[in-house]
Amino acid sequence: MLNTKIPFKLREQLTRLNWTWVIIGTLGLGLILTLAVSPSTSRHLKASLLGKDRNASIGAFPVVVPTIKYGFALDTFQVFESEFQRSENLGDILVSHNMDYADIDNLVRNSRDVFDVRDLTAGKPYLILSKDSTQGPDYMIYEPNLYKYYVFHLKDSLFIEKVERPITTAIRSSGVIVESSLWESMERSGADPALIKSLEEALKWSVDFHHLNRGEEFKAVYDQNYVEGQPVDPGRVHAALYKTNNKENFAFYYESPQYTGYYDQDGRPMKKGFLRAPVKYVRISSGFNMRRLHPILGTVRPHFGTDYAAPYGTPIIAVGDGTVLEATRRGGNGNFVKIKHTGQVQTQYLHMQAFARGIRPGVRVSQGQVIGYVGSTGLATGPHVCFRFWMNGRQVNHNGLKLPPPEPLPKTEMEKFAPIRDKYMEMLKEIKVEAAVEP
Repeated sequence: MLNTKIPFKLREQLTRLNWTWVIIGTLGLGLILTLAVSPSTSRHLKASLLGKDRNASIGAFPVVVPTIKYGFALDTFQVFESEFQRSENLGDILVSHNMDYADIDNLVRNSRDVFDVRDLTAGKPYLILSKDSTQGPDYMIYEPNLYKYYVFHLKDSLFIEKVERPITTAIRSSGVIVESSLWESMERSGADPALIKSLEEALKWSVDFHHLNRGEEFKAVYDQNYVEGQPVDPGRVHAALYKTNNKENFAFYYESPQYTGYYDQDGRPMKKGFLRAPVKYVRISSGFNMRRLHPILGTVRPHFGTDYAAPYGTPIIAVGDGTVLEATRRGGNGNFVKIKHTGQVQTQYLHMQAFARGIRPGVRVSQGQVIGYVGSTGLATGPHVCFRFWMNGRQVNHNGLKLPPPEPLPKTEMEKFAPIRDKYMEMLKEIKVEAAVEP
């Protein structure tokens, strides 16, 4: 719900307008009516209200409705509107509007916990409001996105106020048959093309979105977000269907304290069982080798892992869902994390610079979660992670290995998952999909 209380600053501005109309009755009796602004005026009206018709009338007398934006009656101010430039900073802008450096410094110090002025982004809009521009600005409003804006109070109490616009959500559904690209097909069918991003998250493990074929079908049940009644970007996809050559691929979002993500109709995770590497954008500096000359010890000995060279501090991620068995430092391994996965699979990550926050024995981790950072602790000549893979108690070369598929949700979780799946399955079936008509 919108806050219907008029803020003090807005009430003060509106009372100064002192609107008065004189209505003369048919008997010549003059009545003077002073109209007050309704207390239902919203504190946080959307910027689009500026474009509304501001003219109204009472009888034959025209009435000018004030322009309300960000909770201010803009007609009572001198307004300067612009966008941040790459070469600008907050001090440059406020000084150019006759505000002194001491007040700017106090503003920044007073508001460190609310907003970091270094986050002002080029291309984003701002307003400067002044009662008397020769006496410096009264307010500045910065709007980084549709969901929030900041009010800089530049007189008396120097502080920055964060205002979050209320968001409401409704369940929506959409379907499309691919005729050219998915983007164009969704646009022609009336669906929001921005939905593609959420669809990719749900189906990325089973769909190659860069090589779609004519006639393939998509359906989705998703959250549609609204800001003050206006639709904005779609939210999470709750259920999705991708159909090609009479094969159907379902994805259902499920969340519990232990399990979160997309699952197929049988309760198996949509994502693959294991990623191929624990770091991104790297090179293999040393592979799995039963007779490797150790670079430090100078002796020939088996190397039961794959070394991925990467800069210090590069995030190391878990290659699959699992539970942390060890997160410690020992011998030539240096700092390492060992994780137990499905069945008899375990993985180990050696020579870490540091562990990620919260990583300790007994903690459950998700595929892709950061568990530590590349370093060179233990017997290491440079920054890298030695990745080791166990199957049935033996260390094996994971490259080229046919990795086991992910296991389905356990029985207790399936009992909770099944009703959610069935509800969204029915909603997907009800979506009517037709080929979009060429414009």
